[in-house]
Amino acid sequence: MTKNTQTGQQSGSALLRGVSKRYETPERAFTALFEVDLTLEPGEHVAIMGRSGSGKSTLLNMLTGIDRPSAGQVQVAGVDLGRLDEGALASFRGRNLGIVFQFFQLLPTLSVRENLLLAMELVGVIEPATRAARAQQLLEEVGIAAHADKLPSALSGGEQQRAAIARALANDPPFIVADEPTGNLDTATAAAITELLRGLVRRGKTVVVVTHDAAVAATCARVVHLTDGRISERAS
Repeated sequence: MTKNTQTGQQSGSALLRGVSKRYETPERAFTALFEVDLTLEPGEHVAIMGRSGSGKSTLLNMLTGIDRPSAGQVQVAGVDLGRLDEGALASFRGRNLGIVFQFFQLLPTLSVRENLLLAMELVGVIEPATRAARAQQLLEEVGIAAHADKLPSALSGGEQQRAAIARALANDPPFIVADEPTGNLDTATAAAITELLRGLVRRGKTVVVVTHDAAVAATCARVVHLTDGRISERAS
C-alpha cells in the first residue's frame, strides 16, 4: 500500500521553462544549458539524445532536482522544485522519481533484496508490513528473483541493471528517469532492458531515457535532441 497523494493528472508530468545552467570553475565558466523549454506529459516515453557534452546529464539533473538551474523554472508533478529546500526536495524525489543510473549505483555490501528494502525504508511510502512482498514481486517482474539474496558483484551487468530498475520502482513513483540504461550492455541484454522500460510506459509511468543508442531512441514515442545545451529538434 502506498501513501502517494499526487494526482494522476499531474504525477507523471514535468515542465521546464527557460532553464539555463551555468557552472563556475577555477579554470573557466561555461553554460551547459541555454533557456531550455520542455514539457513532458504523464505516460510519455521520451528519449533525450545528443553528443557527449551536449547537456544531457545536466538536463537530467535539472529534471530530477539533483542540481538546480541558474535561471528558469522546473516543475515536476505540478511542484516547483525551486521552492523546495534540500530536505523537502529529497523527500519529493523519493516519492515521485525513480532514477536508474548508468553504472547501477547499487550498494555493494547489501544484497539485491536489501537494496530495494532500504529504498523503501528511506522514503516511507510503502507500509513496512508489505515491503518484503513488494521487493520480491518487483524482482520477479524484472526477472532476477533467483538472485534476491546475492550481492550486486555476483550479478552480470544486465542483472545489475534489472536490479537498479527494480529499486527505482520500489516506491511506485510515477516518473522514471534512466541515464544511459543500456550503455554498458550487450545488444541482447540492452534489448531486454529496453523492453522492460517500454513495459513501464504501458503501465502508465512516464519514462525519460538519456541515450546515445538510436535503437533505444527508436522505441520511444518522442525524441528530444540536445546540441550545445540547446534543444535543436523534437521528433515523433
